[in-house]
Amino acid sequence: MTNISVSPHVRSGLSTSTVMRDVAIALMPALLFGVFVFGLRALIIIAISAVTCVLTEYVYERLMKLPVTVADGSALVTGLILAMNLPSTVPFWVPVMGGVFAILFVKQLFGGIGQNFMNPALAARCFLIISFPAMMGGNWQAVGNIFGADAFAGFAQRMSTLTVDAASAATPLAVLQGGGEVDLLQAFLGIHSGCIGETSSLAILIGAVYMIARGVISPRIPAVFVGSAVVFAFLLNLLAGNGVPSVNYLVGQIVSGGLLAGAVFMATDYVTSPITRGGQWIYAILLGFLTALFRVFGSSAEGASYAIIIGNTLVPLIERVTMPCAFGSSHKGGAVK
Repeated sequence: MTNISVSPHVRSGLSTSTVMRDVAIALMPALLFGVFVFGLRALIIIAISAVTCVLTEYVYERLMKLPVTVADGSALVTGLILAMNLPSTVPFWVPVMGGVFAILFVKQLFGGIGQNFMNPALAARCFLIISFPAMMGGNWQAVGNIFGADAFAGFAQRMSTLTVDAASAATPLAVLQGGGEVDLLQAFLGIHSGCIGETSSLAILIGAVYMIARGVISPRIPAVFVGSAVVFAFLLNLLAGNGVPSVNYLVGQIVSGGLLAGAVFMATDYVTSPITRGGQWIYAILLGFLTALFRVFGSSAEGASYAIIIGNTLVPLIERVTMPCAFGSSHKGGAVK
């Protein structure tokens, strides 16, 4: 006997609010570690970014007489992701400008959640880097041995001041780009300069395991993204005449900078990533290639953010060529013969 019914036929217990709640929880290890390393300024920047995004969405929807959607948590997650992409040394008005840009110009003006064509937080970060390059990448707060005997005393001191004692340390990616080597263990743990939520690969992986266990993301895009970035970094260095890259260089590409954070929290965004299995492979490989291209040949040591937003803009094309044929159709897209 055949049961025939109208669509939808597939249902899920996941809702926007539950997904956003799980993403926010997954972000906590990386963000809290950033606060532990960088102190009170990092905590304030996280709070400002989150509040700005929520208020911007609320005010816009009230002014436009639209349903208020701040309860779904998407604006909060945008604020948290934006904060994790900011250095702790930026002025407090920078997360305000970034939050307004992310919610108003990238999300709401395109129709709200589900309609934005690129990740709002990453778009805001790129906007800030282009607009204020010195603030976003010129000064990095130095990080000492935070796990020594005086670790908690040092944490208390960092939490008691808004000033930055030192802002001249190079990030591990900058060291690698200059031909140096980095301490891979310290880079993995997050004992180095960088953005608030990007320093600790361990904390990011804890968040990734949580989201995979909760069924929020699949490991496909992050794994292929990171793996292809390493492969292309190897090949492009050979092409550039830099010789065979060292193991320190290749592993450093993973545990330093924003590659892992981007792969786990940003490249997997439901709205701006492909839904087809083949499309996800193409998308992730493209992101890996672009990240390696920017890191090897670009003037900046980082490249994951630009790679992801470029990939976001190509997702409609990727889905168009990878969408399976509908039953009774002769070609992609489901058009009937």
